[in-house]
Amino acid sequence: MQYQRKKRRLNSDINVVPYIDVMLVLLIIFMATATVVVQGVKVDLPQATAKALPEEKSVPLIASVKADGTYYLTVGDNPREELTQQELADLVAAHLLLNPETPVMVKGDRTVSYDHILQLMVTLQGAGAPSVGLMTDPIEG
Repeated sequence: MQYQRKKRRLNSDINVVPYIDVMLVLLIIFMATATVVVQGVKVDLPQATAKALPEEKSVPLIASVKADGTYYLTVGDNPREELTQQELADLVAAHLLLNPETPVMVKGDRTVSYDHILQLMVTLQGAGAPSVGLMTDPIEG
């Protein structure tokens, strides 16, 4: 009699192998589509209160955009006149060919639209900037 009870219990187990196969197929589908769906500009955001960057040996490139959408490029203390997006990209690409370790920063007017900042960051990324930093003014208080 005890043998028959054990036999019944063993027959009531669920076979989970097909469920594992389905789960693995879904995992592969999600992994393949996740890389296609994500687009954007790579930005390294600080995880704490922003601090001043340490002094670097190379002078940074500062790409500026005003509220009206005009672009400027500053190398050290030498500001440039108004540039088009293509002129800015060409100048940054040429500078980065000579000095690939040059940091690239974006300086935007407080009232500039998000679209202008995004277009500037995409332009800099297309010109070969490996990463782009965002400049801010310190909070006075």
